[in-house]
Amino acid sequence: MSTQTSEALKPEERSQLQRVVAASMAGTIVEWYEFFLYAAAATLVFNKILFPESNNPFDAIIAAFVTYAVGFIARPLGGVVFGHFGDKHGRKKLLQLSIILVGASTFLMGCIPTFEAIGYVAPVMLVLLRFVQGFAVGGEWGGAVLLVAEHSPRDARGFWASWPQAAVPLGNLLATGVLFGLVAVLSDEAFLSWGWRVAFWLSAVIVFVGYYIRTKVTDAPIFEEAQAEVHEEDAGYGVAEVFKRYPRGVFTAMGLRFVENVHYYLVVTFTITYLSVQVGTDTSHILGLLLLAHVVHAVAIPFVGKIADIVGRKIPYGIGIALTATWGFFAYPMFDSGEDMMILAAVIVGLLFHALMYAGQPAIMAEMFPTRMRYSGVSLGYQVTAIVAGSMAPIIATTLLRNFESSIPISIYLAIAALISFIALLFTRETRGLDLNEIDRLDNERRAGERAARSAG
Repeated sequence: MSTQTSEALKPEERSQLQRVVAASMAGTIVEWYEFFLYAAAATLVFNKILFPESNNPFDAIIAAFVTYAVGFIARPLGGVVFGHFGDKHGRKKLLQLSIILVGASTFLMGCIPTFEAIGYVAPVMLVLLRFVQGFAVGGEWGGAVLLVAEHSPRDARGFWASWPQAAVPLGNLLATGVLFGLVAVLSDEAFLSWGWRVAFWLSAVIVFVGYYIRTKVTDAPIFEEAQAEVHEEDAGYGVAEVFKRYPRGVFTAMGLRFVENVHYYLVVTFTITYLSVQVGTDTSHILGLLLLAHVVHAVAIPFVGKIADIVGRKIPYGIGIALTATWGFFAYPMFDSGEDMMILAAVIVGLLFHALMYAGQPAIMAEMFPTRMRYSGVSLGYQVTAIVAGSMAPIIATTLLRNFESSIPISIYLAIAALISFIALLFTRETRGLDLNEIDRLDNERRAGERAARSAG
């Protein structure tokens, strides 16, 4: 299907593509609901009941964010494992496994006793479950976006592949909405005692829904062709092969991802900390404002994906990087005002800047690698960066705020991250309209030439 244009799609092919998009989004919403649920709980709950008390409110938050970072450390490992087997056995099978793993780990988080009840066993259990959760999410993203990208027509790949990206803020929206509802109807004591656990237990219900939807789709024809080659010709695949053959693609993807990942977790995670501790905003108030911002973000992503099909992948991304470099310098003063509209505007603008970078990532990364190693390539490019970017961003920002009692160092940190990604963008090829079959053809010719050279030698 990748050789077709969107205008050439038959009604049944468009219907199939829409089912694939729905399946990818359903599972992604579920998995990111659970992942972001932890992010919010790290500030609102875990620092209060799963860690020892401290005189400085930032200390327990930093401890909670360290366990939060464990999920990011596990994500590259999940990307490697799922990418390896996903390139060999298919995107669909691995996506079904990932949703079960993340659902089970999240449900069990809701069962962890408090620090007062079992001491340091509580944070240890949290770390172990967070690792499993991160491992599963690490394998989720590559499979979800590739399932769509490999089914999409080449002239609309940016648009269709951006829909799983929109599922991420929708998952965040769902997590924020559930927490907002619980905080609104329960007293602080009831929420800390048992209310927060309900949000984690609900994951069991929505996992079944996401899993069922994913049973209704198949892998793309282009993958099935590549899979036959892997088995018949013993063509290489997996992490070692992608680093050997396409190191530029992996490292460029990592660089592009850097500021996007830092920025997102400053906006959706550290903002909760900053507003609740530094500004003194009520928790339910913060969640309500974030709820509105996530809606705008989810709507903006497919719109930017469409633009990337018209003007190319690099222009929106470059604009997003440049604008993101400025965000901290005006957003934190807006937060300090304590006014709802100013806070909401700062968060929405931050997420719109993020959408300019995030929407095009699936298309950009899918167009960097041949099918036989695409799952491994995009998973590495996307997930490894999260160790030093998204996982560290809330920790670094909280530490800077504690030490300097100013948002300026945080803004400078974000601007430096933007510079790193802009350099990576300079080394990125424009791939708008590229046929995935053409990438495979060139890869096959390259391998054939190498086999001929070895035979001659």
